[in-house]
Amino acid sequence: MRLVVGLGNPGKKYKSNRHNIGFAFLDSYLKKLNLKFKRRIKYDYLISDDLIFIKPKTYMNRSGDAVTSVLTKYRIDEILVIVDDIHLPIGEIRIRKSGGNGGHNGLGSIVNSIGSDEFGRIRIGVGSPKGIDLSNYVLSDFSKQEISTLNVVFDLLNILLESYQNSNFDQMINEYSKYKKSYSEKILESQDQ
Repeated sequence: MRLVVGLGNPGKKYKSNRHNIGFAFLDSYLKKLNLKFKRRIKYDYLISDDLIFIKPKTYMNRSGDAVTSVLTKYRIDEILVIVDDIHLPIGEIRIRKSGGNGGHNGLGSIVNSIGSDEFGRIRIGVGSPKGIDLSNYVLSDFSKQEISTLNVVFDLLNILLESYQNSNFDQMINEYSKYKKSYSEKILESQDQ
C-alpha cells in the first residue's frame, strides 16, 4: 500500500491557515470523489484502492507520530506528503522523490520518526512572510485573492494525485511537466484579477 499524508493542524481555528494546505487539498480531492475520512486517535484516514490518505491529528510538529502509527498498522511501500512551502510563491508546486525538510517542522517530524527522508513530497507555495513573524504567517489565513489562486492549484493537484493513484510517482511528474506551462499561465491570470 501507499500512504498519502496531507499536513496541517486539527481544529476549526486552523482550518483556513496557510499551514493547513495539505489538509485542505485532501479534503477537496476526496470530496470530489464523494469519499469521507474516518477517525482514529492520531489521524483521520480513508482507504481507496491501494492508497491510504491521512490527515494527522497530532499537530504539525508531531506529524511523524501519526505516520509511525500508520506504519505499524499497515505495510506501506511508499509515502507521499503534501505540504505548505514558504520558500515558494503562492501557487507554485514543487515535486520531489526525496530530500531535506527545508526547515518545515512537519516534514522534520516525519523524517525523525521514520528515520529517513526517502519519501515523496508535493510542496505547495504559500508565499513568504514580509515583516511578520514566521509562525504567525503560517498560522494566518489566505486572502480572497490567494484563495482564487489556490482553486487553480487544486485543479492541477487533482489531476496529479489522480495520476499518482492510477499509476505511480513518475507518471505524476510526467503529468506535471505536461501541464506546467498552461498551469503557470492560469496562476498568473488568477493573480491579475
